Amino acid sequence: MNDFKQDLEYSHSQSDAPYWKQVYKKAFPDMACMADVRKDGWAQRGGIDRIIITTSGQTWWIDEKVRRQAYKDILLEFISNDTTGSPGWIEKDLACHFIAYAFEPLRHCYLFPIQPLQRAWKMHGASWKTTYDVKIAKNHGYSTHSCPVPIDILMQAITKAMFITWRNTE
Repeated sequence: MNDFKQDLEYSHSQSDAPYWKQVYKKAFPDMACMADVRKDGWAQRGGIDRIIITTSGQTWWIDEKVRRQAYKDILLEFISNDTTGSPGWIEKDLACHFIAYAFEPLRHCYLFPIQPLQRAWKMHGASWKTTYDVKIAKNHGYSTHSCPVPIDILMQAITKAMFITWRNTE
């Protein structure tokens, strides 16, 4: 049985972890500052946990996911609450630019661009659910549904999702 409140508390406890500054300094070499925005509000509901501002003035909005154990997959949440039918983060419209997906014990973090990640899910989600199964996490009064996609498969799908073809309209 999962406890959303406990999981949220753990996630928030990780927001001040020193590794985030290391991750973002490597990902954004010209990072000027970063801000934690976990208070409930439009940003949090839009999937924004962290804002990065670079010296050139670019602003990046990031949703952070932390797994407590090492796995060889990325757990893509497609139903957040099966009682209300609310979509998981892979399915819903998010305001963030990236998902920062960290494996704490490995000290690894994947920085996934949200649009290609969600496009990859739209292209392959149905077959991934069949191939890789669905993990159901029971919470108090509802369940969350996710699909564990192997990292190498997901990376290939994101790369393909960034390649666009079109028909000649003339």
